[in-house]
Amino acid sequence: QVQLVESGGGLVQPGGSLTLSCAASGFTFSTAAMKWYRQAPGKEREWLATIRDVAGNTLYLPSVKDRFTISRDNAKNTLTLQMNYLGPGGSAVYFCNVWTSGLGYWGQGTQVTVSS
Repeated sequence: QVQLVESGGGLVQPGGSLTLSCAASGFTFSTAAMKWYRQAPGKEREWLATIRDVAGNTLYLPSVKDRFTISRDNAKNTLTLQMNYLGPGGSAVYFCNVWTSGLGYWGQGTQVTVSS
């Protein structure tokens, strides 16, 4: 059974940093491309970043490319998103995602609120 569990969200001031984690189980994590998305209230879910399998190649939404870093620890089956210089637009629920065996899976999300 595929499970994705996000953590690390919370309240952060504008310009601050936050690191999100996604604990994965139920599939071969090391060979799976993993993604981060976010969804702000009233908006569609937005793709942020992808990290490919063993090679670890990364892709980013241009607006976050210089501020966010996606990484993975294949020994711990954990996906991470380091977010720097968060602005008010960063307030959203953040989700990790994986496609495996022809199906897409989401975690429950973790709330990030950017506010002073």
